[in-house]
Amino acid sequence: MSGAEQFLDLAILIALGLLCVSLILTVWRVILGPTLPDRVLALDMLVAVAIGFIAVIGIKTGYTLFIDIAIALGLVGFLATVAFARFILERDSLTESKSTAEKPAIEENQ
Repeated sequence: MSGAEQFLDLAILIALGLLCVSLILTVWRVILGPTLPDRVLALDMLVAVAIGFIAVIGIKTGYTLFIDIAIALGLVGFLATVAFARFILERDSLTESKSTAEKPAIEENQ
């Protein structure tokens, strides 16, 4: 084994270790996130970590097909994040319209 191969193996192990740590911390944020936007952002981060795992495994094995899978996952993750953001905006606008519609009725009763 040459020095370059040893360095690549060490870099792959370090990258996988860091990705494992970030996966654990991100799952923790998904579970404990105080608000829905925090959880959506953590889910987007999970997609990024999964893309990192796929890329590192692709480098380790030498299969270029993994890079195509990572690109497809990135596109799907982006669309999912946009869909979640629209859901949050719609939910917030419905909540605001209900709260403004209820305020005058409460003030009239007093």
